[in-house]
Amino acid sequence: MKTGGKKLKALYLMKILLDETDENNALTMEQIISKLDAYGIEAERKSLYDDINALRDYGVDVIMEKRDRNSYYKVVSRQFELAELKLLVDSVQSARFISEKKSNELIKKLEGLASRYDASQLQHQVFVTERVKSQNEKILYNIDAIHRAIEQNSTITFKYFKLNIRKKQEFRHEGARYEMSPWALTLVEENYYLVAYDAQAGKIKYFRVDKMDGINMTGTPRDGRSIFIKFDVAQYAKKRFRMYDGQETVVRLRCKNEYADVIFDRFGTDVMIHDTGDGYFEANVTVAVSRHFYAWVMAMNDSVVIVGPEEVQKSVKKFITELYETYH
Repeated sequence: MKTGGKKLKALYLMKILLDETDENNALTMEQIISKLDAYGIEAERKSLYDDINALRDYGVDVIMEKRDRNSYYKVVSRQFELAELKLLVDSVQSARFISEKKSNELIKKLEGLASRYDASQLQHQVFVTERVKSQNEKILYNIDAIHRAIEQNSTITFKYFKLNIRKKQEFRHEGARYEMSPWALTLVEENYYLVAYDAQAGKIKYFRVDKMDGINMTGTPRDGRSIFIKFDVAQYAKKRFRMYDGQETVVRLRCKNEYADVIFDRFGTDVMIHDTGDGYFEANVTVAVSRHFYAWVMAMNDSVVIVGPEEVQKSVKKFITELYETYH
């Protein structure tokens, strides 16, 4: 028996039961003893019965069932059910803000929360796709750094970049560091954004987290507290299309009745609508007016139309004219 084997016996027993058993797969006591022996640990039946009872007291859901004059042991419930792990694997796989390498690492860790039989189902669920994934391997560390800065009430400095035509990072502002007061993180249209206060400009700004580099805490207390006390991040993000900024305006939309679900999905079910009785309804929505908002409306063809205010109508007509001239 390896040094410390008796002390480690219960731990290896728990590992074997968690790795090798589940609701549909169990081990006999002889099989458990054999697997412990493979770890260099000798065990007697009586001591294993005591260890299994100790695991139950600890919270591991080990049950014994009789079949064919044999006793079978298995763990029937875990911290995460298989369906929950499948959901988490899907979420990690589809999250574009997580790089492909980090996605694979996280999925491997999720597999470790299941038996090897259930882990094989998770592996079968993993498939190669052509999804666009972030190229920034540091994004999870960026998120952690921002959370720590928020918790410690510190401003942060960082560099901000875009990719050039050679797919290389090109830092904005000639590589100068930004200094911002971080207040929130939000996930919008598959990308993580930092919502921050720029004390120098006196306004709220937002930054794609996967395009931030070299985040450092300054130790200087954050600015903008009076603004963020009454600030609703979810409402802020809902008014912006792909987080492009613009003048917040109440826009009146005329929509076909069958597009009510589209409007509620985009702007929330608290949007007030007025049924005009001709197969259409009108809705007043507050949006940050931008070309991305116009593009979203045009994608609906004649099913969603801007009918007010007049200055927004003029602006969208100008946008359409410029677009036509580009492709004419």
